[in-house]
Amino acid sequence: MPKILILLCTLLACSPIAIADDEFDARDSIVKIFATYRGADFSRPWTKQAPQEFSGTGFVIDGNRILTNAHVVEQSSQIFVQPPNSADKLRAKVIGISQAMDLAIIELKKPSELEEFHASHPPLIIQGDLPAIGETVQAIGYPMGGEQVSITEGVVSRIEYTGYNMDAAGLRLQVDAALNHGNSGGPVLVGDEVVGVVFSGIEYAENIGYVIPSEEVINFITDIEDGTYDGPPTLENFGFQTCENDALRDWLGLSKDQTGLVFIGAKEGIETPMQKWDIIDKIGEYDIDNAGMVKLTDDLRLLWPYFIRELTTDSGTVPFTIIRDGESMQVELSSRNDRDYMIPFIGNDYPEYFVIGPMIFTPVRREHFFEMNLWYGVIDGSPITLHIEDVKEYDGQEFVVIAGDFLPHPITKGYAMAGSPTLKSVNGTEIKSLAHAVELIRDAEDDHIEFAFFDRRQETLIFDREELLEATEEILEDNSIRKQGSERFMDLWEE
Repeated sequence: MPKILILLCTLLACSPIAIADDEFDARDSIVKIFATYRGADFSRPWTKQAPQEFSGTGFVIDGNRILTNAHVVEQSSQIFVQPPNSADKLRAKVIGISQAMDLAIIELKKPSELEEFHASHPPLIIQGDLPAIGETVQAIGYPMGGEQVSITEGVVSRIEYTGYNMDAAGLRLQVDAALNHGNSGGPVLVGDEVVGVVFSGIEYAENIGYVIPSEEVINFITDIEDGTYDGPPTLENFGFQTCENDALRDWLGLSKDQTGLVFIGAKEGIETPMQKWDIIDKIGEYDIDNAGMVKLTDDLRLLWPYFIRELTTDSGTVPFTIIRDGESMQVELSSRNDRDYMIPFIGNDYPEYFVIGPMIFTPVRREHFFEMNLWYGVIDGSPITLHIEDVKEYDGQEFVVIAGDFLPHPITKGYAMAGSPTLKSVNGTEIKSLAHAVELIRDAEDDHIEFAFFDRRQETLIFDREELLEATEEILEDNSIRKQGSERFMDLWEE
């Protein structure tokens, strides 16, 4: 079984604190976290949602830091850490986050408090091995319903490679320990060592909780060391199907011993040595069965993409054995973890915007599809959903939509807004990004400015240029909008 066989403190090139077993209590390293969440307001991107108070759990790790879940501290205006058996609440800040894997690292803000706190709250050691199916674990945290630390016990009932957030995937443990709101971010222990981090439970099922295993935790901590989370490598956009159907196997001429996945094609523009109907037999030396699983032990089977991280070479390729026309052959497929998507996730940031007259323009991000219901756009002619998985063709490329309805002003007389239309052009010039649109508006010299859209239901908007600029000032004041746009757009506007 592939395992990470080094401790976290070795990865970080520092020595663990030596503590005698009879003096050590893991509860001394568990903290309660209080955060004030201020979510993004996608229809009014110059502001934020009303504050909401949340609490969760964290634990001390090497380097005078605290590990927790991303969802405990994301988009928070303030974060406090409460040490165990203390009424103190110490200010903290996020120094690393992956909402994709639901992990975050925070650090106390004041140097004096940081030094004093960590002097008496040692880091927990993160164990690199996976626990065994059926192994007993303890979850420690601060669930709702009390102020003291809580310990629940259960067994590991399942280990699987599955989806997380934001199209990410990784290992996940299922345990039957009782996990409730507030447990999020707390450690799961075998003995005194961390084997995972609590990140969710199933509200409608008793004693079913999910844990991020230590292997994924160590990968995150290592990845974030340079200040940016890149994520694990993945293959380019290839399509596969299972090879379980008897008629399909007979048509492909496969013997009973020949198993794997059927390659059905790559996204347009991606070069690959694969041909349609090739069978992916092995990834590295791991056999792939007809459902796309790899058997590691009698108790553990994992989906084949789990091994991409382990097998990616320095040149960014992954070795495969394929079957083509009944013959076995070796190929290498490209992997990458730096896909520059045309429609990325906002993550822990907030939406950018630029107001011109009654219109609020914003670059499209994945979250807009859920917050502003952009899915209808493909029906109305918007190209957004057709390119959601595409990488940028050139630096800065992005789609732009109008966020919400018109801001009230007489200049919109006779015009209507159809949903959140996708901007196509300004004065006949097709835009490349919101920055490009800002430049076109800034440099316009004609008496009128034309805004055309991809969406068939959205009428073309034409405004008198001088009236549009005058209306902008009135609208900003009337709606108490302090800034006309995000910093990078205002830098362009004021050139």
